[in-house]
Amino acid sequence: MRKALRWLLALVVLIGTVSTAGAATAAEPKAVDIKDRLLSIPGMSLIEEKPYTGYRFFVLNYTQPVDHRHPSKGTFQQRITVLHKDVNRPTVFYTGGYNVSTNPSRREPTQIVDGNQVSMEYRYFTPSRPAPADWSKLDIWQAASDQHRIFEALKPVYTKNWISTGGSKGGMTATYYERFYPRDMDGVVAYVAPNDVVNKEDSAYDRFFARVGTKECRDKLNGVQREALVRRAPLEKKYAAYAAENGYTFSTIGSLDRAYEAVVLDYVWGFWQYSTLADCDGIPADAKNATDEAIWDSVDTISGFSAYTDQGLETYTPYYYQAGTQLGAPTIHFPHIEKKYVRYGYQPPRNFVPRSIPMKFEPSAMRDVDTWVRHNARQMLFVYGENDPWGAEPFRLGHGARDSYVMTAPGMNHGANVAGLVPDQKAFATARILDWAGVASAKVQENPSAAVPLAAFDARLDKRDVEREPALRP
Repeated sequence: MRKALRWLLALVVLIGTVSTAGAATAAEPKAVDIKDRLLSIPGMSLIEEKPYTGYRFFVLNYTQPVDHRHPSKGTFQQRITVLHKDVNRPTVFYTGGYNVSTNPSRREPTQIVDGNQVSMEYRYFTPSRPAPADWSKLDIWQAASDQHRIFEALKPVYTKNWISTGGSKGGMTATYYERFYPRDMDGVVAYVAPNDVVNKEDSAYDRFFARVGTKECRDKLNGVQREALVRRAPLEKKYAAYAAENGYTFSTIGSLDRAYEAVVLDYVWGFWQYSTLADCDGIPADAKNATDEAIWDSVDTISGFSAYTDQGLETYTPYYYQAGTQLGAPTIHFPHIEKKYVRYGYQPPRNFVPRSIPMKFEPSAMRDVDTWVRHNARQMLFVYGENDPWGAEPFRLGHGARDSYVMTAPGMNHGANVAGLVPDQKAFATARILDWAGVASAKVQENPSAAVPLAAFDARLDKRDVEREPALRP
């Protein structure tokens, strides 16, 4: 009888245990889809989702205050994208400093760490622009605060380490973000970021153009540039016909003549920004005896005759506004061209922004960032190209910097990257990025030379080439 009671009691306990376990299993919530998690963030809305094997890719709008100091004074929709891999992977925060691409792409640090990527459109670039636009709210602190709010909104979803990155104006943006919000990111990879500390002192650029590449290449480029100004009259007739055919106008810059000279004076700079020494083979060798068509085609290919038209400038109004209010802009000289051929010289950003938009330059903005980087940089990597004009005034590190580096890729242009560094630097930089992202293996931590990107190269997804911006823009 006792055995029967004990058996019955055990059976009741077993049934109760099974029932409890079943109830607990039934009560566990289903995994929330990443799209639902993103759209549960206040202010986040979906524009579209695009498929890509191994990822989820979302184009989103995020509600931002026009003025982060006074959030009640209006909002605007800022476009961002999310390339989602796994919430348990690190996240790379990318901005190019201009419009954001709405197609899936993966920046170099994202490939290195095999992570997620959040990409941000810079404020005031269409469509991420308040209406009406208060241009006084377009500054580097407001833009950094945009990034800070996006990071705070997404960090509860992507809880692992974050690294910010960007190229050119995007590299500048990543640096400014770190200056104003140094506790957000676990590392910064800033590519080809100009650092115009004193706007009126640009002799570094003149020194750069006196030595870049080879004398043979420099002479060919200088010859075409000079010849384009010598032949101003016939080539401007061609320009006028070209403008009429395409409906181009010149209200912002003031005249076709001003636009023509601006395009021609960008020619040498544009070549070194986007081309390599090997491309010199395609430059007319004997400019004085070249046809008008050959001179026109070479300048148009490199500088782009549409760049300083109203239509060409409109997209980039936010950049020129910032260049004329905080970022600064380079001015160079042309010793190979007689003064009688140069009427305007490098024109200031004010000439490229509609006069209805007020501008006032703030000389302390870049000095503040430069001082901060020199003395406070933590886990920052700056990568430059040896033959890139924008690297003539780079960021530099002082005694206060920690675990931070400035590296130069030999022979590379404005598309310089970690992959283009010499082997030892390439491995070391890769190891530091992996470590900052929290995904460096024990082997890599012990031996940085063993560091390689964690994700295989994807020809469609990984962007290796420089993003060409016509005219003199970083």
